[in-house]
Amino acid sequence: MDQRNNMNKNEINFVFFGGEPLAVPVLEELKKANLLPNLIVCSPDKPFGRKQELTPPPTKVWAQKNGIETFQPTSYKAPAGLEILNKSDWDLFVVVAYNYILPKWLIEIPKKGTLNVHPSMLPKLRGASPIRTAIKDDLRDDIGVSVMLLDEEMDHGPILDQIFVPIEDENWPLTGPELDNLLAKEGGSLLTEVIPAWLNGEVFLQEQNHEAATYCGRFTKTDSELNINPKNLPGGKEAWNSWLKINAFADIGETYFIYDGKRVKIKKAELSKNGSLCLLRVIPEGKNEMEFKDYLTSIL
Repeated sequence: MDQRNNMNKNEINFVFFGGEPLAVPVLEELKKANLLPNLIVCSPDKPFGRKQELTPPPTKVWAQKNGIETFQPTSYKAPAGLEILNKSDWDLFVVVAYNYILPKWLIEIPKKGTLNVHPSMLPKLRGASPIRTAIKDDLRDDIGVSVMLLDEEMDHGPILDQIFVPIEDENWPLTGPELDNLLAKEGGSLLTEVIPAWLNGEVFLQEQNHEAATYCGRFTKTDSELNINPKNLPGGKEAWNSWLKINAFADIGETYFIYDGKRVKIKKAELSKNGSLCLLRVIPEGKNEMEFKDYLTSIL
């Protein structure tokens, strides 16, 4: 009998490829289930802050705290330098929000292939920004997590399992960071069930309905712009759409509007009980953060 069919969690030999903001919450869920990777692959250290000090990514910090070896490659163009990955004894690779596209030869190295956690109900919202797009475009019916087997096409592989994550009306829209964290935890929890079942031959692959696929790309700098007049803030549908965008872009490049040729970042806002957009704190171009009412006084 194939030894993999009797695997327990302590015998699984796998590599975790992870990036921000989803990797650490997923790893925490795996840790709770005593299902830790043997190696964590993450982005290289980068200069950060005013002093541009070389800083490790959060995924690496987590790995070090938990005594797990890390690997930080800068390219996957050739096998040279990737010997630690190019071994025949890996059972599985797991990819979560990793910043590099892995080549076909690499994802086929493990005995049971490479799994990917994607934060949407595939085939809906394939691509780079499923969580923030779901908020921005008010797509509550597409909020969930899928675990798929990677192939060479983007978010195209067959599904091992997926779970819809309902959001109550009174909690919608969540902010981007809130939904990041929620779906990462759900994805991590799903992985704890899928990984051992997959390696034990207890999971059947389900081909995606490719004709039903939708896509979301990387955001540009102008995607977070609101077309509003600060002297006459919107209500109704326009206010709701603006509120969705403010929540979607929280912490990844705040929403802003242009007034009199100058950019004004929105730092804090809310939707009133009557459905009107209320701005609370802003940063006008060339100035410090201030109360919106003070900004409004300055332009009247």
